[in-house]
Amino acid sequence: CPSSPTKGKRSPPCHNIIINSDLVSEECRKKLKDLLNTYYPLEIDPSTSITEKLPLMIEWWTKVHALLVEQKIAKINLVETVRESNAVLRDGYKPFFDKLQQHNIPVFIFSAGVGDILEEVIRQVGVYHPNVKVVSNFMDFDENGLLKGFKGELIHVYNKQEGALQNTEYFQLLMQCSNVVLLGDSLGDLSMADGVQNQENILKIGFLNDKVEELLEQYLAAYDIVLVRDETLDVANGILEHILSPSQPLA
Repeated sequence: CPSSPTKGKRSPPCHNIIINSDLVSEECRKKLKDLLNTYYPLEIDPSTSITEKLPLMIEWWTKVHALLVEQKIAKINLVETVRESNAVLRDGYKPFFDKLQQHNIPVFIFSAGVGDILEEVIRQVGVYHPNVKVVSNFMDFDENGLLKGFKGELIHVYNKQEGALQNTEYFQLLMQCSNVVLLGDSLGDLSMADGVQNQENILKIGFLNDKVEELLEQYLAAYDIVLVRDETLDVANGILEHILSPSQPLA
């Protein structure tokens, strides 16, 4: 989800776009913020293992989804909600997505947020190209267009491996793809490429935004490149430029 700070302003992630909108009541907004304040510190706590975090993440997202369903959010209002949110992606997103589309390179986006919101964000900024596939928590609407639940299995920050394996059919269409560039902003993102069956090379780029001092060592051990509080896609764009234009030397 769009969650990186840009030009000094933090763009709201998918759930925050909903929280800060008229889609939910003031009471619901308070409950959602209370859940965030309770569970997010646990999500990024370096002293707690992923195994210990798993039930907590399931508990968190299940409560969030239940609250959203209670609001009977109307599908028809999502487009305007995203437009009014001023949500932005990281600086450099346009050349990033456009170059991948130009070279027909698949883009697979895992998000523990709300898929309908994420898709609308990338659609409104003009980068929802045919090579992009989003796997996330998608809303399920009734015949009146009101939210009644969420489709499929719950996706949270620490079960993206399961999401990858469940999308094996999609990865089978990419049999010729053996090289992966993985971008993530949590340790749970490291398993997102597990469904790529003929994987030969993988470059893992990690964005470390919170608890830098406590988490830096873990990130350096897990990712090939760690970018601390980097608000841009400059490094990824530079790497793509070099890979896709091999005659151009690195600066």
